[in-house]
Amino acid sequence: MAEQRITVRVDDRNLSLSNLHKVLYPASGFTKRDVIDYYSRIAPVILPYLHDRAATFLRYPDGVEGEPFFEKDVSRHAPDWVRTAKLRSSSRSSGSRDSEINEYPVINDLPTLVWAANLAALELHIPQWTVGPRGARRTPDLLVFDLDPGAPADIVDCCRVAELLRTELAEDGLTAWAKTSGSKGMQLYCAVRTTKAEQTSAYARMLAEKLAKAHPEAIVAKMAKAARPGKVFIDWSQNNPAKTTVAPYSLRGRDRPTVSTPVTWDEVESCRRAADLVFTTDDVLQRVDEFGDLFEEVQDRPAKLPRA
Repeated sequence: MAEQRITVRVDDRNLSLSNLHKVLYPASGFTKRDVIDYYSRIAPVILPYLHDRAATFLRYPDGVEGEPFFEKDVSRHAPDWVRTAKLRSSSRSSGSRDSEINEYPVINDLPTLVWAANLAALELHIPQWTVGPRGARRTPDLLVFDLDPGAPADIVDCCRVAELLRTELAEDGLTAWAKTSGSKGMQLYCAVRTTKAEQTSAYARMLAEKLAKAHPEAIVAKMAKAARPGKVFIDWSQNNPAKTTVAPYSLRGRDRPTVSTPVTWDEVESCRRAADLVFTTDDVLQRVDEFGDLFEEVQDRPAKLPRA
């Protein structure tokens, strides 16, 4: 079947959109047109979190039942009006000193967001730092804790760990904001001021290990998967400048079009069933209409990061 294309005007850009009727979420019949519609409607609240950040796409060209792939370098196909950041990525974690330069997409406006959605980039992942006007990588402005439950633990257990983390962070003068991952777990964010790239990782690791020591029956801070069953892994390594975390309001490549959704602390504290914190695109659009952006203040009043 021939590829179907239409040209649309988004702000001051002409975009060619393809195969809008293609079903990307078979269980719910959610099409590429629905994906583009969701990202277009959620744009006012998602764009501030993508702004000036080097994004990584997780693309699902054959839908969520197909094989996805991560894309960092869009130099071969991005329109010339899409802002990109040329950044060097290192492979030192594998013992190699090899590195490569990628042209990361920077999603600062609606046309770029719609362009990404048309690529079936269902998931948008971003680092905890921004790039300057000339593409220089700044030091982290966000601290993140990724709470990953090991079965049979679930997001309910993540909520209990999130409460403990919130208390510890408050004692260090940091305000925490929570969101679901849109998958199994959740993340906590704090706005911070840093002078070195490694500061957030060091602090996050120290706090994760402190809580794991105090609550060994419920929390683990080690990467080894064998240690995780029935516990919540506090993944402090997401603060490594080379890593990314799914953006607030991003879709996830699950059976249904679930979304990484900001939640209130009342919702975290009252959560008793995993289903309590599962939100699809319709839920999220309705929540934004009713409550506004619950993450709106996450980057306000950044605090000095305590020493690890």
